[in-house]
Amino acid sequence: MGVEVGAQAARSRALAVLRIRSRALAVALLPAAVAVVLLVGGSTGHITGGSWPVTRWIVTVLAALVLLAAAGIALVVARARPAVSPTVPIAEASAPDLYRLVRDLADRLDVPPPSAIALTPDCDSWLEDRTHPAHGPPPPEHRDEIVGARGVGGGAGRPRRAPAAPVLVIGSPFLWWMRVGELRAVLAPVVAGTGPSAHPDIAAARRFVRGLDAAVAVTSEPARGPLVRTVLAGVGWVTRLLLRSCRGHAAEMERGVAAAAAERAQAVDYGLRIVAQEQVGLAYAGWDRLLTRVALPAWRMGRWPARLDAGVVAALTELSRRDRLAEGFASRLGERPACDLLEEPGSVDEAASLLAARLFHGGPAEPGPDWAPVDWQEYPDEVVDRTWRTEAARLHRVLDALGVRHPTDPTQPDQGGPTLARVLDHLTAPATPATDDADLSVDRREAYGERGSGVSLNETEAEAGTEVEVEAEEEVGEDGEPVLGSERTAALAAGLSAELAREEAAAPAVSSGPGGGAEQPGPDWSFWDDGMLPLFPLQPPRSGRELLADHVTAMVCCAAMDTAGAAPGLDWLDGPALLVDGVRAADLGPRVLTLVEDGDPEPLRDWLRHLGVRPEKPVRLV
Repeated sequence: MGVEVGAQAARSRALAVLRIRSRALAVALLPAAVAVVLLVGGSTGHITGGSWPVTRWIVTVLAALVLLAAAGIALVVARARPAVSPTVPIAEASAPDLYRLVRDLADRLDVPPPSAIALTPDCDSWLEDRTHPAHGPPPPEHRDEIVGARGVGGGAGRPRRAPAAPVLVIGSPFLWWMRVGELRAVLAPVVAGTGPSAHPDIAAARRFVRGLDAAVAVTSEPARGPLVRTVLAGVGWVTRLLLRSCRGHAAEMERGVAAAAAERAQAVDYGLRIVAQEQVGLAYAGWDRLLTRVALPAWRMGRWPARLDAGVVAALTELSRRDRLAEGFASRLGERPACDLLEEPGSVDEAASLLAARLFHGGPAEPGPDWAPVDWQEYPDEVVDRTWRTEAARLHRVLDALGVRHPTDPTQPDQGGPTLARVLDHLTAPATPATDDADLSVDRREAYGERGSGVSLNETEAEAGTEVEVEAEEEVGEDGEPVLGSERTAALAAGLSAELAREEAAAPAVSSGPGGGAEQPGPDWSFWDDGMLPLFPLQPPRSGRELLADHVTAMVCCAAMDTAGAAPGLDWLDGPALLVDGVRAADLGPRVLTLVEDGDPEPLRDWLRHLGVRPEKPVRLV
């Protein structure tokens, strides 16, 4: 009963969308109909005399203009290419077991099977209509003479192309983290959506809405000449008006389709689907953490991890070790993973990883000397070590540009190399007379709590409290970022931002050519515009404070590796990590922020002394 109710609601909304299309066609034909009536009346002698001849010609010219405009709008809507999600197509020969699972699932649901399967580097699954001629090769010609015969092929004079089923798009992290049964349970409501999608009214309504949306995108593109801009502006106004008119009905239609599909899928692995939904949320959390903490530093260094989906399994397994709530998830790893349904999961994972780098970072479409894949075993040396040393080198270049001298230690010969002591001395805020007279050794944030109420014991403390209150008011700048420790620190942060911007501007432009051979599965780059990349940036551009903190952290890690025997490492949940005797060094970030924001180096110096790091020793840079 629920399936029929949802499908009926979707069909009724689809008819409402088609009625809007019919009304638009009627409005376009109305002036022509009036002109025909006037012309026929004039030729028969029923409408003559007075101003009728002038009215007849005015209406005829108006009807011709309206028909011409309507034909132009219809042509733009028909030829506009609907948006297609960037995916990695999976041929049936490369995943026969996966296709068999989907077809068996469609048979159990009594719906048409999807026409193809594709993967997307995201934790989601959906059906996508790709029946537009621009989205695929032309249909094969029918050479059977009786295909179009009446009563045999269903057509009167020419062969009719059967509507193709939509493409099933599956999130690639699901294949690696989920088990086969869980994947089938998650895909059940998605595959069930092919049933309502096959209805002619729903399919026609979707094509109309997608055509309008694509036409709006065409009219929004920058045009060259003023005449073209004027024409596209008129077409855009009409298509936006039609799109707003049918937007509500289209949304309700999709809700009805989803409700019908969910109701139909209730009979397939209902209990397992509840458990699988928990895995969907867990996979999404692990995928987001892996991209932002692990993959993004590699992309910035011109390296792209070639096994991101396998990294999701490692990240979530690490989570199960740290979080007691996730202990039961690791026990599932003994069951058959869904990636076993692929013939070559490694090549598919590599193609999905390259697509993820292109989507979320805007990297090149194919590997090259400056855009090379990296394995997880090589990540600490190829990414972490190079990232830290590159950022440390950039930090010292900016210090050189600012004219910062190397520190002079009477006990050590001045070697003039890049040292951590040079950075610490430059970022240390000069002591104020008030704090010297009062012999204050507390942190500035502690001073806020002690003197923020205005209670003072003597004149010196009152003056210090006034200064601290002023600093507290200025703690957050106009851009919402905390104010840095001193003017020298702010100048260094600005210099780092400018230097990084120059390096990014000097980087070669990304290429949009095909990546890989014809036999290797890979993303379809033919419908992409490089100017739109990245489509989904993971993080906004780093502020000057964040850049400075990252570069100081990199310099500290370089000094620890070169003078204290530390090593670069990879934490699956937090990204690059500093390992000391095989154990991850903790509590470095807050101490670096204290130096950057407050100009207080003592917490960081204590941390360095505890690990045996010598700041006065030069470090090796890239």
